[in-house]
Amino acid sequence: MTPVSDPSSFSSFFKCATKHLNIFYHVDFESHALRGKVALTVEVLEDKFTSLTLDSKDLKIFKVSANGQAAKFTLGAKHSFKGSPLEITLPFELSRGEHVIVEIEYETSPNATALQWLTPEQTAGKKHPYLFSQCQATHCRTMIPCQDTPSVKQTYYAQVSVPRELVALMSALRDGQEADPSDSSRVIYRFRQPVAMPSYLVALVVGALESREIGPRSRVWSEKEFVDEAAFEFAETETMLKTAESLAGPYVWGHYDVLVLPPSFPYGGMENPCLTFVTPTLLAGDRSLAGVIAHEISHSWTGNLVTNRTWEHFWLNEGHTVYLERMIARCMEGEQLRQFKGIGGWKELQESVKQFGANNVLTNLVPNLHEVDTDEAFSSVPYEKGFALLYHLEELLGGPEVFMGFVKSYIQLFAYGSVTTEEWKDYLFTYFKDKVDILNKVDWNVWMHTPGMPPVKPQYDTTMADACTALCQRWLKAKEGDLSSFTEADVKQLNSHQLIEFVALLLQEEALPLSHVKKMQEVYNLNSVKNAEVRFRWLRICVRAHWKEAVPLALKMATEQGRMKFTRPLFKEVFNVSDYSDEAVRTFKEHRKALHPVTAMLVAKNLKIDV
Repeated sequence: MTPVSDPSSFSSFFKCATKHLNIFYHVDFESHALRGKVALTVEVLEDKFTSLTLDSKDLKIFKVSANGQAAKFTLGAKHSFKGSPLEITLPFELSRGEHVIVEIEYETSPNATALQWLTPEQTAGKKHPYLFSQCQATHCRTMIPCQDTPSVKQTYYAQVSVPRELVALMSALRDGQEADPSDSSRVIYRFRQPVAMPSYLVALVVGALESREIGPRSRVWSEKEFVDEAAFEFAETETMLKTAESLAGPYVWGHYDVLVLPPSFPYGGMENPCLTFVTPTLLAGDRSLAGVIAHEISHSWTGNLVTNRTWEHFWLNEGHTVYLERMIARCMEGEQLRQFKGIGGWKELQESVKQFGANNVLTNLVPNLHEVDTDEAFSSVPYEKGFALLYHLEELLGGPEVFMGFVKSYIQLFAYGSVTTEEWKDYLFTYFKDKVDILNKVDWNVWMHTPGMPPVKPQYDTTMADACTALCQRWLKAKEGDLSSFTEADVKQLNSHQLIEFVALLLQEEALPLSHVKKMQEVYNLNSVKNAEVRFRWLRICVRAHWKEAVPLALKMATEQGRMKFTRPLFKEVFNVSDYSDEAVRTFKEHRKALHPVTAMLVAKNLKIDV
């Protein structure tokens, strides 16, 4: 493995590598803290080894030992977003190839950015508190002192003590439960993860959870209020898993369960092994559900099994996962849908580039993240610019079957490890050794290291998109006198994918006149659409047209769920209309505590509020 530094980690992973974590947590809902200990089994990678550095952030460290002997430790200066390096000095010297067990007793902070503690009122059941974690990209260090870099992979075993009326789950296989011997009001849940994985995939949830079986290796988990609806919505999970296996090889993680979280979960989904986390916004008859689940299933190979070495190579995780997700859509629903999704993805990429600015280096496929907070760098760029590159290569090298052969071979070669863009590219040239002349014509520097849109726009089949484009153009060109020509039938012929595309196209244009937007509501009744992807775009169109009645609806959607994809742009849209800026700020301040800490931090920056 080529030594690569990780600008997002303090840990000394070039000197030693964690092979296993043994975790014990006592979950304390009153103090909003995890109290416990972790034992790291560390392999030494150099001779005369006497010290190591771990990542930590806002942790209270009580005691450190090495192979049972007391070890000295110091916490270095606190960095604004990377936390504090935990420097540990061993009471002995080790040689390359030896192992040491470093045990740390500690407690997390109530402000740990990996953890969101919900009051009973913030749950569907209203009776019990709820806790969930979100470690990607660099938040695991707020719940475990560890080598918080994707270049290190480890297995783990965990025991979690929780109040007995609650259930604990982790990104691992369930390994039974027992009464907590130290407290009869609590239960200890046990978990094991036998497949080595990076720290950002450690995940924990504690709540009043129920489950339903949805396949031979899958259950869906949620609060009881959602569980039957969720079981119905996720019924296709096994079909998707089998389709993914036919494309990418065997599924190695054993179980594939799905957890539907409370509304404040900040992402559409998170690919935690054995337990994908998803937003409840998918349950509102939202056809993007299939895309989210296909995406998270695909991560079982690209991301979880083959992992970006550092966050600068994040596109290797996400570009390949989007590619695989769309190949699953192709197998299950046809090539036209894959093409249509490619068109939608290109539009999302254009929006990200516009938001960052076309010269912003964070729009590079491989950005430099030195002194950059990974949360602030997050966007659709690694997903969609990455997909555009892979699709472009597919077109150059012989089509989807040929290129999928490469993707499968790449997964097999780098499985269980971490990889850089350079290693990926070297293997691409090796695999297609008879087509090196074609690969040499690709402008790799512009694709990888130049900001803005890609140098080549893929040519997609527009069959499914044409009806959306035609309807969008009709509205854009319509004069006041033409508005009576629009009827409900215009959108009845569009499926839900196309309806999303239609409103997305309108968002790319100059704001429509208020008269047009009011007419659109009158004939299409878009305010009553429950699909979150449609509703989110429609409300932004209304706010841009200065439709006063839409502002409370936009702010309601921004606060009744906390998915960053929806919440941030909705707040921003309202804030950007000077008449409503104060209302946006006031609403955010009222609801700030209910939002995930990362979401709240980023919205505050958008609204120009001191964080």
